[in-house]
Formats: sequence, structure tokens, C-alpha cells
Amino acid sequence: IKSMQDTIEKHLKSIQEDNSKQLNEMRKTVDEKLQSTLEKRLGESFKQVSERLEQVHKGLGEMQTLASGVGDLKKVLSNVKTRGVLGEYQLGNILEQILTPDQYSMNVATKKGSQAHVEYAIKLPGKSTDEEVWMPVDSKFPIESYEILLLAYEQGIPEQIEAAQKVLIKSVEGFAKDISDKYLDPPHTTDFGIMFLPIESLYAEILRHPGLFETLQRTYRITITGPTTLSALLNSLQMGFRTLAVQKRSSEVWKVLGAVKAEFENFSVHLRRVRKQLDTATGTLDKLQTTRTNQISRKLRDVETMDGIESKDLLELSSETEELSSDLEEELPEDE
Repeated sequence: IKSMQDTIEKHLKSIQEDNSKQLNEMRKTVDEKLQSTLEKRLGESFKQVSERLEQVHKGLGEMQTLASGVGDLKKVLSNVKTRGVLGEYQLGNILEQILTPDQYSMNVATKKGSQAHVEYAIKLPGKSTDEEVWMPVDSKFPIESYEILLLAYEQGIPEQIEAAQKVLIKSVEGFAKDISDKYLDPPHTTDFGIMFLPIESLYAEILRHPGLFETLQRTYRITITGPTTLSALLNSLQMGFRTLAVQKRSSEVWKVLGAVKAEFENFSVHLRRVRKQLDTATGTLDKLQTTRTNQISRKLRDVETMDGIESKDLLELSSETEELSSDLEEELPEDE
């Protein structure tokens, strides 16, 4: 029995050791699997987090760039000089796209005796071909009063909106008076000028006020345009320029046709004169052929006829004369 107990204990101990060994191996394998899986998952997670952080950082950089650009634009718009350059550039770009270089000029002194130069002036035909009439076009950008009005619209306070509208209207009227006083000088210029507003929303705001557009035209002879309306106006002028060019060329064509008509009449006169002379010559030839030939034939009727050789010898006709006579007989048709 004791021997059996020892054997059983020995086997149990061996089994226990094997189990412990296998459990350790299993634990080791599981730990390795968990470690690799965990490291892989953590690596992927950190990679995704890193990519997202990089995208966020990039977006923040773009937002900072955009904010910087907005700040620069605000500085440009808040500066009177640079704001004027911006409006002038946009105006010049529209003119360049629609008109040809010889149809407008930049920085033109349209008023005689004045040193003021308008930004752009369009050339219009005058009463004579050498005379030009200028149509002044000047860009204006009342951004301060317009921004105050937009802020009042956002706040929704009627009193502030009304006050801001009055400030904007007063500013636009001042610009119109300035253009009228500096650049209009009929008949060297048109009796009206163009005020260009570079923002469509600003132009629409001006049109919202009843009677303002008509007042500017009636009082200051100034027409307000935005980018779209200025393009439409320039396209209309361009069609007018083409019509004038066609009319000018048509007058030249009529002059050429008149000269051709006169020459054709002279040609007809000379042709009738030549025809008359040909008729006279033909009548003379007919008279010679009939009257004179008959008279000579009657006179020679009783004369004895010689043979050909004797007549040639007697008259001393050369062989060249005979050949010429035979050639004429072949070329001329026989009388029927």
C-alpha cells in the first residue's frame, strides 16, 4: 500500500509539474498574444490620434492664415488710398475686358484749365472726325459708412439703421458732387459722368433708397453703376462703336461707287464715240466696195484679159504680194 501511495504521489507530482509547466507556457503564450495585440491596437490608435492631431494642426494653420488674410484685407479696406487703388483696379479690369485700348484712357484731365485727373475716361466720337468727347468714369468706395450700416442691420435697431443710411447717402452725394465739379466740362466731355461702386451689395443698397438715383442724375448729372451694370453699359457703347465704324466704312464705299459710276459714264461716252467711228469706217468701206469697184469694172470691161503670168510680168508683182493676196482670200469669207 505504501508503495502504491508513493507511486500515486509520484504520478500526481509529475502531473502537477506538467500542469504547472503547461499553465506557465499557456500563460506566457497568452501574455505574448495580449502584448502584441495590445501594442498593435495602441500603435494604430496612437497613429490615428497623431493623424487627427496633424489635421487639426493643419486646420488651425489655415484658419490662422485666413484670419491673417482677413486682417490684411481689413487693413486694405480701412486705408483710403489702398481702398481707392482696389476700386480703380477693378474698374480698369472691366474696361480692359470689354473695350479696346484706343476706346478709353487712364488718368485724363477732362476739364480744361483743371489739374484734376479722372481715373478713366471713355472716348466718344464728336461732331467732327478729329474731335473727341470724354465720358468720365471714377470709382468710389464708401466702406466706412457701409460697414456701419451693415452693423446696424445685424443689430436690428431701426434708429441706428436710419442714421447709418443717412450717413451713407450723404457720403454718396458728396462723391457725386466731387465728380461733377472736377471732371464734367461739356462739350469737351459728356454732360454726365459715371460713379463706379466696386461692390454689388453696395450698389443695391443705393438703389433701395427711393429717389436717390434720380436725384444724383438730376442734381449732379452722375449715374451710379455696379460691376454688372457697368459691364452692360460698356457693352452697349461697344455696339455703338461698331455701328459708327460700319457707317464710316459705308460712306467710304459710297464714295468709291460714285467714282466708279463717273468713270463708267466716261467709258460709255468713249465707247459710243468709237462705235460711231467704226460705223463711219464701215460705211466708207461699203461705199468703196460697191460704187468704186463697179465703176472700175465698167471701165475695164472692154479691155482684153491677159493670162496670169503675163499680167504679173506686166505689173511687176512680186511673189510676196501674191502670197499676201492668197492669204487674205483664205482669211476673208466669200460674199454670198
